Amino acid sequence: MIIGKVVGSVVYTRNCDNIVGNKFMVIEPLPSMRVSSRIVAIDKIGAGIGEFVLVAQGSAARVGCDMERAPVDAAIVGIRDEGQNLK
Repeated sequence: MIIGKVVGSVVYTRNCDNIVGNKFMVIEPLPSMRVSSRIVAIDKIGAGIGEFVLVAQGSAARVGCDMERAPVDAAIVGIRDEGQNLK
């Protein structure tokens, strides 16, 4: 699991039938996560740009968003409560 900030979205014109109608967001991991690059994650819970989110990767991402047969490697599975201070 990775905690990061949503910094953008991805717009695409062609895609696999299994992911039609879903939104993809660009995640900047927190420095403390020690992940060196941004992540593109499917967003089935409605995160917005500027929010801090919890991201599952690999098979946990597919199971966590009920997309076991979709080509998904990362999924937003939680949104941070506004009261928390993350560094």
